[in-house]
Amino acid sequence: MSQHLLVFPILLPMLTALALLLMGQAPSQLQRRISIASTSLLVALSGVLLVHANSDVISVYNLGNWQAPYGIVLVLDRLSALMVALTAVLALGCILFASAGDDARGSNFHGIFQLQLLGLNGAFLTGDLFNLFVFFEILLLASYALLMHGGGKARIGAGLHYVVLNLVGSALFLIALGVLYGATGTLNMADMGYRITQLEEGNAALVTAGALLLTVVFSLKAAILPLYFWLPSTYASAPAPVAALFAIMTKVGLYALLRIQTLIFSESPAIVYIDAWLWWGGLATLLLAGIGALAARDLRTLVAYLVLVSVGTLMSGAGMGHISGTGALLYYLVHTTLIAGALFLLAELIGLQRGKAGTRLVRARKLQQSTLLGSMFLVGAVAMAGLPPLAGALGKLLLMQAADAFQRFWLWPLLLLAGLAAMIALSRAGSVFFWASYKGAPSGPRVTSLQLSGVTWLLVSAPLLVLFAGPVSHYTQATAEQLASPQHTIQTILPDVNAADFALRPEGDH
Repeated sequence: MSQHLLVFPILLPMLTALALLLMGQAPSQLQRRISIASTSLLVALSGVLLVHANSDVISVYNLGNWQAPYGIVLVLDRLSALMVALTAVLALGCILFASAGDDARGSNFHGIFQLQLLGLNGAFLTGDLFNLFVFFEILLLASYALLMHGGGKARIGAGLHYVVLNLVGSALFLIALGVLYGATGTLNMADMGYRITQLEEGNAALVTAGALLLTVVFSLKAAILPLYFWLPSTYASAPAPVAALFAIMTKVGLYALLRIQTLIFSESPAIVYIDAWLWWGGLATLLLAGIGALAARDLRTLVAYLVLVSVGTLMSGAGMGHISGTGALLYYLVHTTLIAGALFLLAELIGLQRGKAGTRLVRARKLQQSTLLGSMFLVGAVAMAGLPPLAGALGKLLLMQAADAFQRFWLWPLLLLAGLAAMIALSRAGSVFFWASYKGAPSGPRVTSLQLSGVTWLLVSAPLLVLFAGPVSHYTQATAEQLASPQHTIQTILPDVNAADFALRPEGDH
């Protein structure tokens, strides 16, 4: 693999965004073709990077040829390659769907969409905490504009809450970076992880404070209880392709939490608090989100709460502190991100054919294409609820097997109850949309080929993840093992580090 290929997931959406923004505000067929082509190329590029990372080689790109820890570095390992590929696959389904007409409801949709991809890919590839902050700001600024796409009172209200909360999160992020830089003298993740193992006791309290601040910031991004109350209204009011892309946004927070948990603070006293926060916070999120799904009276809100159910599942897996738990959560992460995106798109198609009732769970006119939409909804519902034979059931089974005796006492009943709540809520929604008594003749637009392509592209991941469960689970397990050996990552980024300086970690942790 060419050394410079590592920077292309950042350069490609950046240059595409620049070209699209210069072409004008209103979407044209040329803009749509450029955006779809660029995103398709990103899928292919991410596939190449994924194959390269599967060889267990950690690649480092020193921007400007400035060596770490003094320069900015991009790092490609198994986890970052997986997240870039997941983002690209999700984005292609969203941009196909949006090109059917959703992009025309506001200005500069495609350019801002590519800026969002720039921020996401940069966050997954950067090896520096300050540049993680920079890429966070890029993706958040783009998400503000995408959330407001098309206008409307509900979007403005939800957008205001979203902006304010993220501004608070950004301020806390900067404070945490200042504390950690003052204690360690570096912001490079690998260098910070190394220096923490060499710190004097006097700075341990500062490092713990910085670690806990970062945990709060990333928990806000990931939407873990009690920091998730902004998410249901925000995702429910966003345009369908934007809400579908936002399915990856909570995973950015999870990704950052995994980085600080396994690379930066794995040898710090703060790791005990981080693990406990993720474990108990994940379980609480799982419980409350399941109740929220049962209480939802709108399909968009229901899917938003199901995203929170998946967040709770993933966070509790991260809080286990086991290699097997991390491997299981990564398998489940791929599944739940793509299926949640598909359900947001599908909700839009259902709402368009129900007239004024939209996606509310009330009586409305009969759907024009009830068989097509009902079939897709059934696949999405079975996958999202975690029922056999699709990948959701396998992901949950892997997580349940990874739990130890104490963890099973808490995780198994909550995970099963949350799955039952999801099944009941989705069954109720399906009954209202496809089987309830109707009023009025069918009307509304039929599903276009682009919309169908976007939804199908994401829905097909559910059977494919079962069909290729062996290779995918092997990759995610190997990713967890790589994360559990931060010494290798540190020595790759900082070749001058002495391996004998590392503390020995008990086998099986993180």
